[in-house]
Amino acid sequence: MEETSAPRAQWLRGVLDMCLLALMAESPVYGYEMAVRLAKAGLDVADGSIYPALARLRKRQLVEIERRSGGGGPARTYYRPSEAGMQMLRSWSSDWSAFATSIGTIINQTTRKES
Repeated sequence: MEETSAPRAQWLRGVLDMCLLALMAESPVYGYEMAVRLAKAGLDVADGSIYPALARLRKRQLVEIERRSGGGGPARTYYRPSEAGMQMLRSWSSDWSAFATSIGTIINQTTRKES
């Protein structure tokens, strides 16, 4: 029997950049906080996935960073989408909605036939 979390992990890898941009669009956020917020939404993502994704987004100039005092600890790097990042998020969101609708249609047709 196949592990049920395997497809979910693969799906998340495909949409992690979009999810991170969406979190940032709400307000500037630092890496660990993104992991916590993703986990609260039911998406357990390791730091080892988040930071490379943030580096990819930064390299593509889709995010801007700001260093802030860590309140007694080390400074934190906060991320927010650049204008290009917001445009990309809108595009990806539209694409995702269409994709999810298509997948839902296929799955619903299949499950209705089995009933």
